[in-house]
Amino acid sequence: MNSEWWHKSVVYQIYPRSFQDSNGDGIGDLQGIISRLDYIQALGVDMIWLCPVYASPNDDNGYDISDYYSIHPEYGTMEDMEQLISEAANRGIGIMMDIVANHTSDEHPWFIEASKDQNSPYRDYYVWRDQPQNDIQSIFGGSAWEYSKETKQYYLHMFSKKQPDLNWHYPPVRRAIYDVMEFWIEKGIKGFRFDVIDLIAKEIDKNIIANGPLLHPYLKEMYQEVLEGKGIVTVGETGGADVSQALLYTNPDEKELSMVFSFEHIALDEVPGKQKWDLKPLNLDDLKQVNSNWQNCLADKGWNSLFWNNHDQPRIVSRWGNDTEYRYESATMLAALLHLMRGTPYIYQGEEIGMTNVSFTDLSSYRDIETFQMYKERIEKGFSHEEIFESIHAKGRDNARTPMQWNSLPEAGFTKGIPWISVNPNFVDINAEKDRQSEKSIFRFYQKLVNLRKNSDLIVYGDYQLLETEPEIFAYTRQWKNEQLFVFCNFTEEIVDCSLLPSGELFLQNYASSPLAGKLRPYEVVVWKKTSIKF
Repeated sequence: MNSEWWHKSVVYQIYPRSFQDSNGDGIGDLQGIISRLDYIQALGVDMIWLCPVYASPNDDNGYDISDYYSIHPEYGTMEDMEQLISEAANRGIGIMMDIVANHTSDEHPWFIEASKDQNSPYRDYYVWRDQPQNDIQSIFGGSAWEYSKETKQYYLHMFSKKQPDLNWHYPPVRRAIYDVMEFWIEKGIKGFRFDVIDLIAKEIDKNIIANGPLLHPYLKEMYQEVLEGKGIVTVGETGGADVSQALLYTNPDEKELSMVFSFEHIALDEVPGKQKWDLKPLNLDDLKQVNSNWQNCLADKGWNSLFWNNHDQPRIVSRWGNDTEYRYESATMLAALLHLMRGTPYIYQGEEIGMTNVSFTDLSSYRDIETFQMYKERIEKGFSHEEIFESIHAKGRDNARTPMQWNSLPEAGFTKGIPWISVNPNFVDINAEKDRQSEKSIFRFYQKLVNLRKNSDLIVYGDYQLLETEPEIFAYTRQWKNEQLFVFCNFTEEIVDCSLLPSGELFLQNYASSPLAGKLRPYEVVVWKKTSIKF
């Protein structure tokens, strides 16, 4: 495979609303991010993925865009955005913009004009029908069709009714999105993350929502029209993609996307065929099989994204780890497991200090539209308040959206005002300042992982092989030329036997004392390196 600059890169995802407030209004902003560039640079990452900061009514926290060419006043100005791009670049950090190409806000000028008249030149920018064509449900709950009394037709919205879906089959829509991309490339950004990009080519009258037959031709067109020769990295959110589909997206010969986000490993605690709120126990063997399948199937063609968390997912240390007694051990073990695999790792803000899920007890403490919709629907179906909150605490998106915990000052140093969503009460014990001063620093462990990737072809390009070992252990090898890594991770709170533990050069561990012979301590990761001599 040809080497690309992003193969050795690590991306840091920022949810701007919750990262750092600079003006006391309780909402994170661009100047806040600029003020924390020293912190991001110290972590060692070379790209920031910025969740949407465009003009928006914020029905879905910025994923309902009303103007792709301007910045929401809550976040700052275009001058602030240009300053962030410039100052980040001076530190060797690129900016990845989030592009929402499947839908706009209903307050976007395109939709406002489209809604006025069936003969509007913008009418075909969206999907309209005289009657709902089917019983397709919105991902946020309820029908995906909304009646517009102005023109007496229904429009399609796969998310909120304030997020009408664009009609990608209409060439001016595609051109309009390409123009947006070109605008931001000229501003100096280095990457795009495409929100729900697998939905853009839907064939609604055939009940095809994801992976429509024209999806790949459209992505090839986008590459040719905008991306070719620009050195821009792209990642597509393709939640339902399997490895065969991921190969189509990411094979460099196909010229579509650099990598994709698939959620197969994220959905392992969900009952198949049900909503994400219907929980089942996590099974480590499932995680081994899913991750190994993605590692091996994209080994020769294509490229992996590696992630545990994002703005839509609960905190990994609360999900697969122990977020109290063994928070440091489980956070670092999970980090090593992921970052030593093949692909481009993504760190979500707060992951690098072991931030945890939040357990608000009152619905009014939450802010996510998806949570409110789910609560309403489940109460109507007879679920108890306690049952619903068990799901919210486990899977709610606001777990990832509570403010970044910087220090033990009021509101965790996020704002001098009242935050838009409450800070997790554990910020006094879990914050960036305290972690970086600790002997057991999760931040410093992430620093080490980022640096290892930058300096090791073994980590970036080595072959992957799952090791069959005890059921409580996830173990694998990486092989590159005459070098080999052996990665062993204990997913339990117990000391477990590990018959396969090798010897060699101790490459990485998350305990201060030497590894035990033939055993792994709670949430321990031990990585051995071997080099064979060739004559």
